[in-house]
Amino acid sequence: MNQTERRQFLIRSLLKERPEYQEIDIPTGLVPRCPHCGRPMTINLRADQKFVEDEGWHKAAERYENFLRTRSGQKILFLELGVGYNTPVIIKYPFWRMTAGNPDAIYVCLNRGQAVCPKEIENQSIVINGDIGETLSAI
Repeated sequence: MNQTERRQFLIRSLLKERPEYQEIDIPTGLVPRCPHCGRPMTINLRADQKFVEDEGWHKAAERYENFLRTRSGQKILFLELGVGYNTPVIIKYPFWRMTAGNPDAIYVCLNRGQAVCPKEIENQSIVINGDIGETLSAI
């Protein structure tokens, strides 16, 4: 059982034992803590100064930029799955810009409640307003 499966198992077990937790936030004692300072851990989102851009992040960003640079002008599919408006400048807006700049590009957005594209790329876009799991299973 990997770490994600273990967490899911623990949460499901907790909810079976304490059904009242289904209506409230996760108890403070279950929030993971930093092994160095003891403070509660948070999700790594570009929401504040706590976002981590470590060496691994920069290497991945460089590989991604290289991938895009070497495919310039080629047929390419920009597949956006479940990307919202938390930080649209990271994925959503660049996908729109790159699609608009390449007549051979296709933009696909699959997202429940936020499946949209700008009018300028409508002819190059497929937007599906739906659940990712259900939609992919149906395909």
